[in-house]
Formats: sequence, C-alpha cells, structure tokens
Amino acid sequence: MANERLRDALLRSGLDLERVAKATAVDPKTVERWITKGRTPYPRHRRTIATLVRESETYLWPDAIAPERKAEIASSELVKLYPHRYDMPADMWEHLIEGAETHIELLNYSGMFLTDNPALIKKLRAKAEAGVKIRLLLGDPASRAVARRSDEEGLGKGILAAKVRNALVFFKPLDGVPGVTIRCHGTTLYNSIYRFDDDMLVNTHVYGFMAAHSPLLHLRRLSGGDLFETFSESFDNVWNTAKPPNW
Repeated sequence: MANERLRDALLRSGLDLERVAKATAVDPKTVERWITKGRTPYPRHRRTIATLVRESETYLWPDAIAPERKAEIASSELVKLYPHRYDMPADMWEHLIEGAETHIELLNYSGMFLTDNPALIKKLRAKAEAGVKIRLLLGDPASRAVARRSDEEGLGKGILAAKVRNALVFFKPLDGVPGVTIRCHGTTLYNSIYRFDDDMLVNTHVYGFMAAHSPLLHLRRLSGGDLFETFSESFDNVWNTAKPPNW
C-alpha cells in the first residue's frame, strides 16, 4: 500500500527521489519503494526524512514506532505545564509569534485575550508576507456550541457570542491577505490550540471555569512523538468542518 503521507510531504517540500536518496545515502529505487510500496525505512532514515519535510515520524509512518516508545517520547514533548493559562509569561506569546517561520495556527472560540495586543494584526500580516502559513479558527457566533460554552463558563446567555463577533472584527483586516485563511467552526471545543511551527500551546477547557483559569500545556514537537501530532490532527479535523466567516 502506497504511503500517501510521505508522497505528499515530499511534494510539498519540493523533494524528488534523487535528493531524498542522497540525503539518506540509499538508492533512488529504495526511496521509490518507501513511497509506492509503503516500505518502512530504518530509524536513521526516518529521522532524516522527517527533518527534511518538517513532519513527525509518527505522522509519516504511524505504525513504525512501538506504543511503549511513543509514550516515553510523549513525556519529553511536554515542555511545561501551567496550572492556569494566565500563569504563562505574557512575553512567551510574543516570543512564539516572532519565532514562527512556517506555521501559525490558532483554534479557539474568541481568543479575546489576544486582541489586547494592538500590534498583533500588523505582526501576523508581516509573518504572512514572509511566507508563514496562517490559519485562524474562531467560533461561529450563531452556533449552539458557542452558546453552550457561554453558559458553562458562567458568562451568561449571548456573552461569548458577542466576544466572538468582536474578535472577528479585530481579525477582519487579515481577510484576503495572501497566506492567511480565517474560518469559523461550530464544534465542541475541548481544547484551544495555538501552534507556532514546532511549538504548541494547548489550553484545556474545564467545566465551570473560564479558559484563562484552565491548565495550559506547552508542547514541542519531537520526530517520534505522538502527543503534538494528536492535537495537530485535531486542529485539522476542526478546520475541515469550518466555513468562512459571515462578515
């Protein structure tokens, strides 16, 4: 069975068989078999390819690493656990945005705390112009999920929806900027996800608590890890259900 994930990753990275063969010191026909026959490369070759295409080994070869080893690696993917989101130093957000070179992805309902930074729109626009792919996922203010979450956080009817609308107004100047895509979702949000290249902040949602008072995980992607990849795939799942905002 062909490895379509590997094929797609190589195409997106502009890598042909010869370049991969040279990097891994194997014959191009061997690389072709990794793709068309789904053969699993040796660990040293997997690490090299994963680095080349900026993907994790677990994404490219889901069954190549034993579950026990994945669990060990996952503990190393956790950089720091903050009991509350507000415990994370404010300048960390600035640091992660500034350091992003390929991806910035934000998944939340309103993310109103981000709008406290008046320079955020300018910085995101500059990042997009520098080639960073930016995907923004906000809640659909008319969705049941947003209304339910407003009640669960004790905000009251319609309060969160109003926050979402304000956030959409804030981010609207980015609409149409090349490299930036904005969508709205109506899913139950178990976690807010903020990805900056290989760093990710996961803000868990706890019933009865506002997001700022809930735990925050700082993850860093490791080639053989599974934790970062799980949340990344969750982001994609929500993205695929979302639609452009009703400006």
